[in-house]
Amino acid sequence: MAGNAGSEIVDRISPLPRQGGAAGGWGAVLALTLCVSTLIASEFMPVSILTPIASDLHLTEGAAGQAISVSGLFAVLASLTISSLTAGIDRRAVLLGLTVLMLLSGLLVTFAPGFAVLMAGRALLGIAIGGFWSMSAATVMRLVPRDQVPGALAMLNGGNALATTFAAPLGSFLGQFIGWRGAFSVVIPLAAVTFAWQWLTLPAMPSERSSRGTGALGVLRRPRARSGMAAVALLFMGQFALFTYIRPFLESVTQVSVPVLSLILLAMGGAGLVGTWLIGRIVARSLSATLVLAPLAMAAIALGLVAMGAMPVPTAVLLAAWGLIGTALPVAWWTWLSRTLPEDAEAGGGLMVAVIQLAITLGAAGGGFLFDAAGHRAAFAAAAALLGASALLGVLCARRTAGPESAPL
Repeated sequence: MAGNAGSEIVDRISPLPRQGGAAGGWGAVLALTLCVSTLIASEFMPVSILTPIASDLHLTEGAAGQAISVSGLFAVLASLTISSLTAGIDRRAVLLGLTVLMLLSGLLVTFAPGFAVLMAGRALLGIAIGGFWSMSAATVMRLVPRDQVPGALAMLNGGNALATTFAAPLGSFLGQFIGWRGAFSVVIPLAAVTFAWQWLTLPAMPSERSSRGTGALGVLRRPRARSGMAAVALLFMGQFALFTYIRPFLESVTQVSVPVLSLILLAMGGAGLVGTWLIGRIVARSLSATLVLAPLAMAAIALGLVAMGAMPVPTAVLLAAWGLIGTALPVAWWTWLSRTLPEDAEAGGGLMVAVIQLAITLGAAGGGFLFDAAGHRAAFAAAAALLGASALLGVLCARRTAGPESAPL
C-alpha cells in the first residue's frame, strides 16, 4: 500500500486500541516485515522452478502451476473467515499460529512425495497469507503511535515488494544447484526465525470486535465498489495467467539457459522496485489515467510476447516493462480504495485481499489450462483480453470517482 493511501486510511478508520508505541513496537513491525517477505517469497517461488517441480513429481507444467492456485484459494477463504473464527483469541497467538502454518508448509512442500502433499503444503501457506494480510493493518495500528502508522505500513509493503523482486530469481538460481526442494527448504529457517522474533517482540493484543460499520461483502452494495473490485479481479487474473508460466515460456519458446532466465527474472523484479518508487508520483498526477493506461500497456506487452517471444532481447525488455508496471499498479488501486470508500476502507481492504487472491487463483488455473491445451499464445492472448477488460472498467471507476456516487443498487 502506498504511504499516502495508508495515511488516509489510518486517519479515517477507528483502529483497535494501541498497546505499543515505544521502540519495542518497531521491533515487532520488523518481525512482521520478515514474515511478509517470507510469505510472499514462498507464494511466488514456484513461478521460477515450475519446470523441475513438474519433472520431479511427474506432472504437467499446468498441473504444477496449481501450486499457486491452491494457495490463492485458501488465502481467499482465510481472509473472509479468520476474523470470526478467531474471535476472542489474542491476536499475538493468532499471528504466531499463522507463522507455524508457514513453517509446516515449508516442511510439507520440501519433502512432498507427490502432488497431494505438495497441494496440502500450499494450502497451509494460503491460510497463513490470507490470515496475515487480513490482520496486518489492524496489528500495526496497535504496535506504534498513530503518527508512525503510515511508516510502519510502508515498511510492511516494502517487505512485500522486496520478496516479489527476489523470490523468482533466487528460486531459479538456487534450484539449479540444490534442486527445487532445496530452494523451498530456505523457507524453513526463515519461518523459524520469524516465529522467534515475533514471540519476543509482539505484545499481548486481546481480540476486540465491533459490529459497527460495513462488512467486507456489504461493501459490494456500492456501485463504485462493484466496478472497482471487478476491475481489480480482471487485472490480477490477466497478470497471473501470464506471469505464472514465465519460466516454461522462456525455456521452450525463447530457449534461454537457466542463468539467463534468472537474470531476466531479476531484471523484472528490479524494474518492479523502480515502478513502486515511481507510482506514487504518477498516481498523484492522475489516478484515473493510471487505472486505464497501465493495464492497457500490460495487455500490449502480453501481445508483444506472443509476437516476439522467440527473440531473447526483445522478450527481456518486454518482461522488464511488465515488472515495472505490474508490480506497482496495485498501489494505484489501494489509492482508489482510500478515495472511493474512505469511511469503509478497512472493510473494503479486506474484500480487496479476497478478490486479489481469488483472481490469482483463477488466473493461474485458467492460464495453466490454456498453456497445456493450446500453448503459450492462447494463454498470453487470454491474459491480454483480461487486462484490456480491466482497463475498460477502469474508465468507469475513474468517471465515478470524479463525480458523486449514485445510490446503491
